[in-house]
Amino acid sequence: MPSVPLSTLAPYAIAAVLVIVLGGRWLAGRQDAAPVAATPASSHRSATPAAAAVRLSTGAVSSVVDVAGAVRRPGVYRLRPGARVRDALQRAGGATGRANTAAVNLAAKVTDGQQIVVPERVAAVGPAAAGSSAATATVPAVPISLNSATLEQLDTLQGVGPSTAQKIIDWRAQNGGFASVDDLAQIPGIGPKKLEALRPQVTP
Repeated sequence: MPSVPLSTLAPYAIAAVLVIVLGGRWLAGRQDAAPVAATPASSHRSATPAAAAVRLSTGAVSSVVDVAGAVRRPGVYRLRPGARVRDALQRAGGATGRANTAAVNLAAKVTDGQQIVVPERVAAVGPAAAGSSAATATVPAVPISLNSATLEQLDTLQGVGPSTAQKIIDWRAQNGGFASVDDLAQIPGIGPKKLEALRPQVTP
């Protein structure tokens, strides 16, 4: 076998070494890059369910209530967590001028599915309405006894408010009762017109 001079083999040996070195670096670069590319996808998948759970938890504690009665915009409203009855009335446009808000606990917390009803005030009937046809329709079917009626019963009489009803009871206690309906004229605040308006509503 003929011998090959070292000067001829040297270039081939150098080329082989370069191929081995460059190939090793290329393989090492691929191995380092693979985990880096997979990390964001894994992180994204784990974060998404957690964010969705927070959104579901936040929405689950709100309340849906039905606001009715003497409010400007009756209807069904969704309220924030921890809302009070006062907040529900504000969402419904506030109470009307005829609303009896004293009959509603404005500080109470609302519950999901609750109906909040704001009643109207009962208007007192004054002496000026005694002769009207609408006032005549409110005359009790059965006259009220002046000698046995309670304060609440006397307060329902047309033209009689709580103050006059109390005066009737005081006069009854001081004078031993009413002998006739005409005795009402002795009570302060009951004049001839009011007496005539009360006459068909009461008995001694």
